[in-house]
Amino acid sequence: MKDIYAKYSIGPVLPAMGYSDEQLREFESMINSAPADVVVIATPIDLRHLVSIDKPAFRAFYDLEEDEGSPTVEDVLSPVL
Repeated sequence: MKDIYAKYSIGPVLPAMGYSDEQLREFESMINSAPADVVVIATPIDLRHLVSIDKPAFRAFYDLEEDEGSPTVEDVLSPVL
């Protein structure tokens, strides 16, 4: 996780990176030790099915709406898809 925070400017959020058993244990420990009143889950899957969260947790849903212009998501992803 230190590498993720060093590489990306993500602010005070906990990114869901990887889902190996070890990563999930680390992720669960980080969530449960955080001094937070609530956990907002904004990942494509509901992480409550993968880890045990000991505080209220709620999912945020969202849609991507692109502004007109370039590059588009398709432009960026087409080389790798």
